[in-house]
Amino acid sequence: MKPVAGVDPRNVFGATPFMGLLGVQRECSEGGRARLVLNARSELGNVIGAVHGGAVLTLLDVVMASAAVSRVGFTCTAVTLNLDSCFVAPGRGTLTADGEVLAHDAELAQCSARVTDASGQLVAHALGSFRYLPHPAPDKSDGDNA
Repeated sequence: MKPVAGVDPRNVFGATPFMGLLGVQRECSEGGRARLVLNARSELGNVIGAVHGGAVLTLLDVVMASAAVSRVGFTCTAVTLNLDSCFVAPGRGTLTADGEVLAHDAELAQCSARVTDASGQLVAHALGSFRYLPHPAPDKSDGDNA
């Protein structure tokens, strides 16, 4: 695997293959807040006919990281150090994830997030810690990332 590099830092979300695979759409990410949307489809289903918990957990994780990088003007990226999540109800239909930075410094961000369904019912919530890292440099040996 190669890092997503050489992309405008404000648009790196859309260039991340895993987000494309899941079909996650970013509605906003600015000033320490972010919102992501996922439309449920059969490929993301679990045994009870809801969105798989792994997809819901990914929404929680990525919306917090997106909020974290927006808090520092997209000058770096953020990786997850820890994530404490709680599932409240099955996620069905369109899911919306909202994340926000609770506290941050030059190295770390503490964030919270929640996922709701189309009716506004809480599906899951989380707290997480993220480490800021420099953006990956483009691989000069491969024209794909230039």
